[in-house]
Amino acid sequence: MTAAATKVHVLNGPNLNLLGTREPGLYGTGTLDDLRRRCEAAAAALGVEADVRQSNHEGELIDWVHEAGRETAAGVSLGAVLNLGAYTHTSIALRDAVSGVSLPVIEVHLSNVHAREAFRGRSYLAPVAIGVIAGMGPDGYAYAIDALARRRAQQPGT
Repeated sequence: MTAAATKVHVLNGPNLNLLGTREPGLYGTGTLDDLRRRCEAAAAALGVEADVRQSNHEGELIDWVHEAGRETAAGVSLGAVLNLGAYTHTSIALRDAVSGVSLPVIEVHLSNVHAREAFRGRSYLAPVAIGVIAGMGPDGYAYAIDALARRRAQQPGT
């Protein structure tokens, strides 16, 4: 690593922009902006910045994964927290993007996807992620940010 990590990427996929209004029984009443603030606070408590983004477009998410991979390889980023929404269950391209840039990723879901429709139990991302957190609501993001920081702290030379 050439520099101390100062950032964690938090990338959200399709329909996360609807937080607060989409199925509040499943996802809660907090908005994406509320989630962004919580991630920023969790990262700040660890001395890093949270770069929180959301897109409904697979290609844009892939570009962001590539960017996060470059920054992680350069020692600028701890890695990424990814909530790919429905792309979790459908996107081989996003799985390949994560794998292709050797990005440390923790997959996060607000709801417990394993207690929902059967198709949500299949994740293309999980096999290339270092961990998966599901069903913990917005706290799952803070847990993932903390886990990435702890992982980095345990690596020699950091």
